[in-house]
Amino acid sequence: MAHNVRTIEMKSSWPIATNPESKSKRFNLRATPNQENLIRVAAKRRGIEVADFIIQSACEKAEQTLADQTRFVLDQTQWDLFMNALDAPPRVIPQIQKLFAEPPIAKSR
Repeated sequence: MAHNVRTIEMKSSWPIATNPESKSKRFNLRATPNQENLIRVAAKRRGIEVADFIIQSACEKAEQTLADQTRFVLDQTQWDLFMNALDAPPRVIPQIQKLFAEPPIAKSR
């Protein structure tokens, strides 16, 4: 059965992991012997230094984590509901109107 899926992707302002910017920040990590061995073997297989492997892997995971918050996959029903919500006139919420009618706390002091 074919699924009709739409993807909405929002651009992020986060720099990509391969940014050639000068490295000036430091991380101090502790690992178990098994974790250290696993990381060293994987770095060697990729032909890169352990520190580079750790940074690249952490950045890839960070980008995936952030993408999970900016990329939405919707089936046709969900897409239609989403578009209807966007097209609908805004709801008036009395509590929000009251909140914005009051002066900001910083200005009221």
